[in-house]
Amino acid sequence: MQQFAARGVHGQTVEVLAQRILTGQLLEGDTLDLVALQTEFDVSLTVLREALRVLAAKGMVDARPKRGTFVRPRSAWSLLDPDVLRWQFARSHRPGLFDDLHELRAIVEPGAASLAAARATDEDLETLDAALADMAAAGDDAAAAVAADLAFHRALLAATHNELVQRMEVVIETGLAERDRMVHGAAGPTDPVPSHKAVVEAIRRRNPTQAARAMGKLLDQAIEDVARLEGTRHEDRQN
Repeated sequence: MQQFAARGVHGQTVEVLAQRILTGQLLEGDTLDLVALQTEFDVSLTVLREALRVLAAKGMVDARPKRGTFVRPRSAWSLLDPDVLRWQFARSHRPGLFDDLHELRAIVEPGAASLAAARATDEDLETLDAALADMAAAGDDAAAAVAADLAFHRALLAATHNELVQRMEVVIETGLAERDRMVHGAAGPTDPVPSHKAVVEAIRRRNPTQAARAMGKLLDQAIEDVARLEGTRHEDRQN
């Protein structure tokens, strides 16, 4: 699924309106004052309408005769849209969002590892090995560590050779990217290589049970990393 490119005045208008909806500055059912927004953003009505069309395509706003443009209920939003996910994870607008991500990963990725153990090709294993090598080489480079981790999990889903499982990449990768940036940007993250290597080795041995178990342990470590970081931030706020 292609993401919206937030460039120029048009892109900035989309981003600001999306953030206002996600943070509750614009509530479900609120009617947007287009004239006021046009003046505030100093944009043409054409630019504003184009921005609203982007949000309408994601289920966040709609327009009706006599009512105008209004914010749709959250139940109508395309929550699996990569931009909607990115906007939410970027500022963690909803408490428990990372918990939802962990739960989703716990449902999907151990099963994916199990499938990969049964179906992975030599090329799949080479891709996983390359991601591991990049992970080891990243060292303290947070950006490189994030890129390597995303490449690993993308390769894992691809190794299932199940198109529907592979499409979960949109949700997992978007949330994982934000989680990784938070964890790898902090001091002293847990070395990710051993837990990821255990998954690859189980896949290489063609052992679905061990692969699923290794992925479960990896996810447990991911939860601990976030919990430790959140605990550190809580202590910093108290001091």
